[in-house]
Amino acid sequence: MPKKIIAFGEVMMRLQVPGYELLAQANTLQYSFSGTGVNVASAMTKLGHEGYLVTKLPDNPLGDAAISFLQRLGIRKDFISRDGKYIGMYFLENGFGQRSSRVTYTNRLESTFNTADISDYNVDLIAEHADVIHFCGITLAMTDKVRESMKLLAKKVKEKGGIVCFDCNYRPSLWDGGYAKAKPHYEEMLSLADIVMMNEKDALYILGMETAKVTREEQLQELIPRVAEKYNIQTIAGTHRGVNKDNTHSLLGYMYKDRTFVFSENITFSVYDRIGAGDAYTTGILHGELSSFSPKKTVQFAASAGMLACTIVGDTPMSTEAEILSAMSGKIEDIKR
Repeated sequence: MPKKIIAFGEVMMRLQVPGYELLAQANTLQYSFSGTGVNVASAMTKLGHEGYLVTKLPDNPLGDAAISFLQRLGIRKDFISRDGKYIGMYFLENGFGQRSSRVTYTNRLESTFNTADISDYNVDLIAEHADVIHFCGITLAMTDKVRESMKLLAKKVKEKGGIVCFDCNYRPSLWDGGYAKAKPHYEEMLSLADIVMMNEKDALYILGMETAKVTREEQLQELIPRVAEKYNIQTIAGTHRGVNKDNTHSLLGYMYKDRTFVFSENITFSVYDRIGAGDAYTTGILHGELSSFSPKKTVQFAASAGMLACTIVGDTPMSTEAEILSAMSGKIEDIKR
């Protein structure tokens, strides 16, 4: 049965430089709207669930344009509040080869979402509706008001029996105060979460855990069980990614559940648009868990969803369950007719 998936997060305007040009070279930009919450709610809709977004948008033509964009993605607007004037923006320059992609934020902390109060949202109604609620560490980095809203929503949904999903998604540039400031907020969200997206780097740097292991794989297998036990988390999942010399990318997915690790195949693929692939992986894990897939099928499904997201322009994953299952099987057709 389809589930009600509610994501809490900011809607941002994405301004993209054409091709692989730098901002200093380009004289045109293409805009769309995105954000982790947008990506998760939309992707879960494509997978057959009902996707909702809890956010606040300006009450002006920018907000109207964002609403229209969200509706085209199939996202329900029941929990979207409207007021204020500003929307956060970011500029995207696509990387190539050894040059990384670059994101530059502007006007973010002054946005309507990041200045919103918990009273802008109908918390009790949201909690009644949510089978799953999703939160992101990027949102956690914003303001005290946003953090207050996140924690209260997580507590209310958990009280009503819903599933709380938290993606650590730490961004150093967003935390004034670094890991020391972030840690207590992360610990509070981890203690409320049932499904967590993270890897060994989050355990090492955000939570300050220690290990004598050297390789990433060894660190992962030592630290993640400790995180699950300490914070009473049912499922922890994440990825190891790499960029190869031929400009292809590789992705290895993992899931830790019932004290057991399961890994996907290490898949290699070409990238058209990298942004949003992590959110695709998250929704693959959520869909697998909600659909009672085996752990092995769930993690392979999630990895394939992340791969397909890299082949689609824009932040938002667009693949259906059938398309992801086809990619899992290794079938690649020249043209579907």
